[in-house]
Amino acid sequence: MRCVRAILLTILLLVFTAGLVICFWPQLVGLRLGYEAHAAVSDFFELAEAGNTDVSEPYNVSIDYADAPDTTPVPTYQELYAAMQGYNEDIYATGQSGLCDAWSYQQPSFDLVSYGVESNTIGVINIPAMNVELPIYLGATYDNMAAGAVHLSQTSLPIGGENTNCVIAAHRGWYGAPYFRYIDILKVGDEVHITNLWETLTYRVSEVKVIDPDDIDEILIQPGRDMLTLLTCHPYASGGLYRYVVYCERVPS
Repeated sequence: MRCVRAILLTILLLVFTAGLVICFWPQLVGLRLGYEAHAAVSDFFELAEAGNTDVSEPYNVSIDYADAPDTTPVPTYQELYAAMQGYNEDIYATGQSGLCDAWSYQQPSFDLVSYGVESNTIGVINIPAMNVELPIYLGATYDNMAAGAVHLSQTSLPIGGENTNCVIAAHRGWYGAPYFRYIDILKVGDEVHITNLWETLTYRVSEVKVIDPDDIDEILIQPGRDMLTLLTCHPYASGGLYRYVVYCERVPS
């Protein structure tokens, strides 16, 4: 009889434990994702700080830095910076013709390792009104979206400049991690900060809109403007019926 009771008690404890794990699993995963995102942000800031050089104005890639005076600011990862500038200019000149399907914006724009950056992190996005700070990964792949915010390939890279529109996407919540869950609290005038390897760019929310998932025209570069566009699913927990879009304009340094 005691043996039967012991077995029943063990089964009840196992069922209870399993129930607790199931109930709190999203929160546990969310904590882990949050910790990993925070670690990625810290690593990126350390990388940027280690070789921080002010390039608030795009540098002239034709300068021969070997012959330049000692006072000439030489950006860290200057070949990467030049390649990013070239990428932004090329996609604008071609009307972003490569932005045609989901596959096109999933592919990373660069192999950062070849430029001396040992991770796939191209920057950090900070949204004070949402209390959000996330690493920005190149390419909207499943793994990158699960780990933080992503840069949509075939849109401008996050270095600013005229004729640019950098589109940053994130899940509207992912296994307990909020990410862009509360994006609808953003209002016109709120600031969003993007830190790349060289500087921090500040943008201000100018418009909010809900669009269809395939409405690519709504996220294209707008001539003469320096923009940042935030993108996520809408409504929350809807399976992605629509897209919630927040347009931001660059604030002059």
